[in-house]
Amino acid sequence: MGKKAKKSEVDVVLIGAGIMSATLGTLINELSPDINIEIIERLDVVAAESSDAWNNAGTGHSALCELNYTPEQSDGSVKIDKAINIAEQFEISKQFWAYLVEKGILKEPAEFIRQVPHMSAVFGEKDVQFLRARYTAMEKENLFKGMVYTEEKGVLEDWIPLMMEGRSKNEVMAATRMEIGTDVNFGSLTRDLVHHLQTKDNIKLSLNQEVRDIEREEDGRWEVETKDLNTGEKRKIKARFVFIGAGGRSLLLLEKSGIPEAKGYGGFPVGGQWLRCANKEIIEKHHAKVYGKASVGAPPMSVPHLDTRYIDGEQALLFGPYAGFSTKFLKKGSYFDLPASIKLSNIKPMISAGLHNLDLTKYLITEVMKSPSDKLDALKQFMPTAKLDDWKVEVAGQRVQVIKKDPKHGGILEFGTEVVSSADGSIAALLGASPGASTSVPIMINLLKRCFPERAKSEEYRKKLRELIPSWGKSLNDDPALCEEVRSRSKEALQLA
Repeated sequence: MGKKAKKSEVDVVLIGAGIMSATLGTLINELSPDINIEIIERLDVVAAESSDAWNNAGTGHSALCELNYTPEQSDGSVKIDKAINIAEQFEISKQFWAYLVEKGILKEPAEFIRQVPHMSAVFGEKDVQFLRARYTAMEKENLFKGMVYTEEKGVLEDWIPLMMEGRSKNEVMAATRMEIGTDVNFGSLTRDLVHHLQTKDNIKLSLNQEVRDIEREEDGRWEVETKDLNTGEKRKIKARFVFIGAGGRSLLLLEKSGIPEAKGYGGFPVGGQWLRCANKEIIEKHHAKVYGKASVGAPPMSVPHLDTRYIDGEQALLFGPYAGFSTKFLKKGSYFDLPASIKLSNIKPMISAGLHNLDLTKYLITEVMKSPSDKLDALKQFMPTAKLDDWKVEVAGQRVQVIKKDPKHGGILEFGTEVVSSADGSIAALLGASPGASTSVPIMINLLKRCFPERAKSEEYRKKLRELIPSWGKSLNDDPALCEEVRSRSKEALQLA
């Protein structure tokens, strides 16, 4: 007979030690410091999957340069509602990080955030017209004041000299630039947040713990069953609230909970690779995050960009990402993840979504078959003088795009993040990908309001929330003075030059 599982009880279980759980744990501890928390991580370190610097774009996704957030309409106009919403959310994240720096919880801002200009660059008359229309729509909005547009080669040579070397003088191109863009190392940020949480007597981090099951108890609490991947020891942890922030694996764990709200959700995994520059001289010639237009059928995470990064204190240069396909839901997952996620309740939405996204399937097949020289050809559109010897392939993280029921199409593929929670708010999971990490703070604050409604109504809670996020509940885009005040405070606290 096997050993009986050890039992314990806490108020909150956070599954997955990535940026989402780290953010939620920190918010809970600031707003309700009496709550006991256990963070459960399958790997032997925190932030090793999607939150790791090499596994994500690292862009502070503030919609300053990402063209997929501003779709072109049939009449040639550009819709910017989503961009405004994302820009607002990123400012909320920055305010919270600024508060944590001011309080000494985050010690060295430069370890996780740096100012790096955000640019959009397009090629050819059609895309230039689109970017011009996008700029015209966006520069009127308060959140995008300071955006600059140019088609002038001389200006472009000053902004992005590496991209202009060897380029034909007759090539039609244009770019926009926002100086206040950022590069965020979410791996470093996550590790700092978790390290702080570990200093608290009522918060515990458990590594090498794989969640095997999640069941509802008669008293309304949840029992989370785990197995230690080193010793084989099993544990059963009872909690009043469970958050599933396990990246791509969140869907599989959500299905184990059995809540009716999870029915109909599926997932489509998309992998990725970077070209990473190995030539220091080239790296130092480029200082911007330059985003282009995605290929037809490409998922948002595959929008091409030539990207200045700061990782482990060193400046780096990446290009990509190149999409790929794997049935794994995590970089260190199982090839059985996708088959295991298919249930009677989601098979119809998944098939429907597949039939309505044949362009994506074709795109992924093409990407998987690309040789190193094919990858170089894509880079040469951004950097005409690129040589393969200066670049090496780096495997990026796995993302799982959300598939959900749709009354009209049967099932649709969602390119974004979505919180799924039980009716009583006792369990919640975060599904999806971009802009995810950049908007983690507002996502988690809204989750707390949904899952801890009584606490969220108290005046003490609201007062503390306003201390953490001075602009909470207000629109920065509609209030120029407040936007300037908030951005100035964040800039100073985060030491953004």
